[in-house]
Amino acid sequence: MKGRTSKIRKSAKGQDCQIRIPGFCNFDPETTVLCHLGGAGWSLKANDIHAAYGCYECHLIVDGQHTTYHTKEQIKVWFFEAMVRTQLILLEKGLVEIT
Repeated sequence: MKGRTSKIRKSAKGQDCQIRIPGFCNFDPETTVLCHLGGAGWSLKANDIHAAYGCYECHLIVDGQHTTYHTKEQIKVWFFEAMVRTQLILLEKGLVEIT
């Protein structure tokens, strides 16, 4: 899984942000990384399949490093929607498969 995880993280480069937080998303594919939602445990990240492509600004908000007028619940909804869109992209790229 380690090799595949690395490929998934690398696949974010140059992709469109899928989180798209209104009023904050910079829509710049050059800043896109694979973002993980917190809550997997202290000092732990969620599995890469439970991540989403996100621009720098959206990543800061998801990580709780940037404050926003949006509620945590709304941010989670946008993140989970982004996670589904990202999973579809990963399927199309052949980086994950349905068995």
